[in-house]
Amino acid sequence: MSDTHIKQSEHPAQTKLSFDDFKAIVVEDYRIAVESRFVSLLGRKEVLTGKAKFGVFGDGKELAQIAMAKVFQLGDWRSGYYRDQTFMFAAGIVSVYQFFSQLYAHPDVEADPSSAGRQMNSHFATRMLTPEGKWVDQTLMKNSAADISTTGGQMPRLLGFGLASKLYRNNPALANLTTFSNNGNEVAFCTIGNASTSEGVFFEAVNAAGVRQIPTVISIWDDGYGISVPNEVQTTKADITEVLKGFQRDENGEGFEIFKVKGWDYPGLCETYEKAAKIAREQHIPVLIHVTEMTQPQGHSTSGSHERYKSKERLAWEHEYDCITKMRAWMLESRIADENDLAEIERTVKERVRAEQKRAWSDYSRSLKKDLDEAVSLLAAIPDKTVQILLNELKSRTEPSLNEVYSTIRRVIRQLRGTQSEAKAALLEWYKQKQLVNHERYNSYLFTDTVESPRRVPAVPPEYGAGSKAVDGREVLNACFDANFARDARLVAFGEDVGKIGDVNQGFAGLQAKYGELRIFDTGIREAAIIGQGMGLAMRGLRPIAEIQYLDYLAYCLTVLTDDIASLSYRTKAGQKAPLIIRTRGHRLEGIWHSGSPMSMILGALRGIHVCVPRNMTQAAGMYNTLLRSDEPALIIECLNGYRLKERMPSNVGEFTVLLGKAEVVKEGRDVTVVSYGSTLRVVQEAAAELEKMGISIEIVDPQTLQPFDEEHLCARSLSKTNKLLVVDEDVPGGASAFILQHILESQRGYYHLDGQPRTLTAKAHRPPYGSDGDYFSKPSADDVIEAVYAIMHEYNPGDYPALFQ
Repeated sequence: MSDTHIKQSEHPAQTKLSFDDFKAIVVEDYRIAVESRFVSLLGRKEVLTGKAKFGVFGDGKELAQIAMAKVFQLGDWRSGYYRDQTFMFAAGIVSVYQFFSQLYAHPDVEADPSSAGRQMNSHFATRMLTPEGKWVDQTLMKNSAADISTTGGQMPRLLGFGLASKLYRNNPALANLTTFSNNGNEVAFCTIGNASTSEGVFFEAVNAAGVRQIPTVISIWDDGYGISVPNEVQTTKADITEVLKGFQRDENGEGFEIFKVKGWDYPGLCETYEKAAKIAREQHIPVLIHVTEMTQPQGHSTSGSHERYKSKERLAWEHEYDCITKMRAWMLESRIADENDLAEIERTVKERVRAEQKRAWSDYSRSLKKDLDEAVSLLAAIPDKTVQILLNELKSRTEPSLNEVYSTIRRVIRQLRGTQSEAKAALLEWYKQKQLVNHERYNSYLFTDTVESPRRVPAVPPEYGAGSKAVDGREVLNACFDANFARDARLVAFGEDVGKIGDVNQGFAGLQAKYGELRIFDTGIREAAIIGQGMGLAMRGLRPIAEIQYLDYLAYCLTVLTDDIASLSYRTKAGQKAPLIIRTRGHRLEGIWHSGSPMSMILGALRGIHVCVPRNMTQAAGMYNTLLRSDEPALIIECLNGYRLKERMPSNVGEFTVLLGKAEVVKEGRDVTVVSYGSTLRVVQEAAAELEKMGISIEIVDPQTLQPFDEEHLCARSLSKTNKLLVVDEDVPGGASAFILQHILESQRGYYHLDGQPRTLTAKAHRPPYGSDGDYFSKPSADDVIEAVYAIMHEYNPGDYPALFQ
């Protein structure tokens, strides 16, 4: 480990620059540091005076971030967190105006390119897509993945950003993708607070980076606390580099290069980052920099004060070792500047920051005032006493927010119920139009909806010739993957046991030998890292399939899926996308840990990721074909007990498509509509045969995907014929079945077709015990389906269908 203690008079650039050039660089760095600090101070005041909702700032971290910005080149990637404002200023990615626009939640991409007001301040992102949703040239940009608030959550995706550089450098077939990489010379930079190194995802990612020797520079900002919790409680030996000594590179060159440097040591920081970036870029290995003795002058956020938990001695030390104070003293001592020079810098910086803050507030207020003025004008034209009272209340507010404007409008509309007038009609028409505007401002782009959306993929049916053989379902998948990997060099697949043995169910059997270990490879048991790696690769122009071995284990990577991938398009307002395919298998097998169907967890957490639930491997192959020709993230859950069931091999196995959101009638019937998916659909099909013998004809509908769900309302059309509904799945009671019912009864208006109570048949609330008997008594069986359908028919016509258990 390199513990960098450099004398304050030294600087790495001194031997290469004239003193005047050197002085200009240092003075500009000081200006940026002071500017960022004043932004933090003024930003906090804007929150405390009520102009902004919440504030989190990067004060105390300025010098290290300036040093990092010096070595951050075009094409490089940042996966950071919400303390990095100085870096963003120094790298020229974010302006002071844009920073304050985000603080005020300005819902305009021009004002806040990072998120259009959707993320709290200091959550940064670069816009990587054209208005049509096509990738821009990443090699001409300084790239920043959209920040998230979950501590440590920036670590998993870092793996993909860095691994992409390794793949671009080592796989000649990717040489034509010059808008994503310059021969793999890009470095992935990560920043993380010291307390967050206690997170499991930190150790997963660090371990994976060391194993794969991924070119990353990980910076740990260490100010001694995690909110109020000191290092002694957070970390063994209160020092993360002590913990990570085993990761230090050995004589074989494997592992990390680790540096340690003080956060107030400007020359030492500059030298350390220059060395670290050079090692990572040229040698393609991971580097870690532990920046110690940082401070946090304003505490964690605007929600509280650090005086509550820091001693007077600690506060005095932080004042003395403030990085800007130390840099200022060093500049005076080294005669790089005198007191008058520095005072002038500080004065002009404050003037400029105040001017940009006022401009951001003015532009934000003007955007709100347009809605306010229009609302006031429309309300003033309504001759109603109560309306005028509400109008006066609105006009009396100082700088009313949009929610106050529209809440007033809606109260007025309720007040005018039952009346008709031209003024009311004008108000209603205006409100209708503004609903579209506000949807665009606050509710749009759950998916990027680009020209490459899966909705634009044409339908191609599977084709079967006279000689089409019946094969194991796994062979259909294998042939599908083979065809797609031959077609597109961007494809990579990885996960536990995916490489050498071709996954535990042989979907990739033989393909590593055919396409090489750069494209199909094994990982360790680290689910969060697997998904994060996939996300990073997808954002860098590759087409990854990341495998989670069993559906039950999706919980171990859920934070990456829900906080990062699922929300990426929304929180950047379609500025970024990650077309990752997550492959897993689940539903019926044996035992508590290998029979999971936690669909309600998935449906609740993964809005922004398509959820595909194929009933067999042919359907799964068609879904892969669709998704690999489009650009939105998706989860495909294969039926765990279907790999060895026989299916006919399509002659166009790598070409046919299954469209997302398109349901299918698997069996036509007249009496009851049964909606099911995945493994339980085969159970329903088994039950249908006996029900026919009992004189009951069921219509079976397979939605095929749960997100999106049956966009052509096939379920409701079936229900209009049968007037009776049963939903069968193996999630917990009130889980995915409730989701399906809401869509059919409410969104599709299926309620109006019902002749009786709709029913659900689900698994029990507990997980199924081990063995076939446990499965039978815990999850829906054909017997359960038969009896549930029969009970519906008994309720409808008890004379023809007498009760079974009486």
